Amino acid sequence: MDVLVSETPTVENDAEPPDRHGGRRRAVRPSTRRPRFPIAPERRAFMRRFFPEAGEAEWNDWRWQLRHRIRSLSALEHIFRLSDDERAAVGRRQGGLPVGITPYYAALMDRDDPADPLRRTHIPVGAEFLRTPGEDIDPLGEDHDTVVPGLVHRYPDRVLFLVTGFCSTYCRYCTRSRAVGQPGGEYQFSHAQWERALQWIEAHPQIRDVLLSGGDPLTLGEDRLDWLLGRLRRIRHVEFVRIGSKVPVVLPQRITRELIRVLRRHRPLWMSLHFTHPAELTPETAEACNRLADAGIPLGSQTVLLRGVNDDVDVLRRLFQGLLRLRVRPYYLYQCDPIVGSAHFRTPVEKGLEILAGLRGHTTGYAVPHFVVDAPGGGGKIALLPEAVVGREGDDLLLRNFEGRIFRYPDPAGRLGRPATAAETGP
Repeated sequence: MDVLVSETPTVENDAEPPDRHGGRRRAVRPSTRRPRFPIAPERRAFMRRFFPEAGEAEWNDWRWQLRHRIRSLSALEHIFRLSDDERAAVGRRQGGLPVGITPYYAALMDRDDPADPLRRTHIPVGAEFLRTPGEDIDPLGEDHDTVVPGLVHRYPDRVLFLVTGFCSTYCRYCTRSRAVGQPGGEYQFSHAQWERALQWIEAHPQIRDVLLSGGDPLTLGEDRLDWLLGRLRRIRHVEFVRIGSKVPVVLPQRITRELIRVLRRHRPLWMSLHFTHPAELTPETAEACNRLADAGIPLGSQTVLLRGVNDDVDVLRRLFQGLLRLRVRPYYLYQCDPIVGSAHFRTPVEKGLEILAGLRGHTTGYAVPHFVVDAPGGGGKIALLPEAVVGREGDDLLLRNFEGRIFRYPDPAGRLGRPATAAETGP
């Protein structure tokens, strides 16, 4: 008989999610209330086939989803018809970025096709073990800008606060693969570590913006999240708190009414959500985003450009237009960071510019994100745009529009497009 996905994991050894009181696992008591989230027919069929012991209450319980994540080779084989490449890569996986997929998110993947976009982002392949020139375990230089463990200070008025190493799913292109899913690893994410970070923020009044990330902050229990947000709110110069999360995409059941009550208490609060592909725009995720938006939390999206996954203008147009329907503003399209083992995901930079050109003017500007390269070595985000300035004729600036047509704009006092003067170029 096949081993069920709830077996003891063999691929990873990441920490169990903390419960709401800061402890470890607790038993889930099946709820007698009506299901909190819609269960689409295809997810219901998946649940009955692969999790026949679960009812609707269990499936809609986010802690049940976390405890039943797919984390071993046998668990993957129970659901997916793995390719030889996938099977060998999962068997070879030790330490580093673990395997972890919630049952809900696994139900969105094609069980037979290794080229399925969502499947490619979560099941390892052999190319993950190749290191190409320019790749690094810390490509963004976060460790260099870490002022106390878990607190990264790169920009003058803001900090990145890494509050947990736990994610409900592990993306294979993760920039922080060195730190997530590894108990006893680089970051311990203890209460004492939080306090050191909070004290540093208190001592630096120029910090007005704090981004909570990790790992995924929304995998924390309500009590811990409530304490942390309240502690930040008591720091008078902190005006702006953001949470970076993929939970509404891969674990929408986490957006409970209890969580919403906690988040409401600490507004103004903004949230950046990690979307990858239009296949993620399900009724369940729509419900999660609606709950957050109805709670007065502005939502933005961050998408990584990935070869063979979403590097197509039609795919991203469908994603970004769909996000607007969920009240999520597409904000960033990232060039994939040169993390070790990510070459099979990275596209040439011109592909991102080509996609941006295919979006601008062909859909509402609200559906067009910033295309950015997060500069290796800690240079921060650098926005890139398709070239619009063609040149100059006399006092007229020549501009290219979204159709490729050239237009004149009167700009007699401007220097853009003019040859540099001797005074400007120097000796």
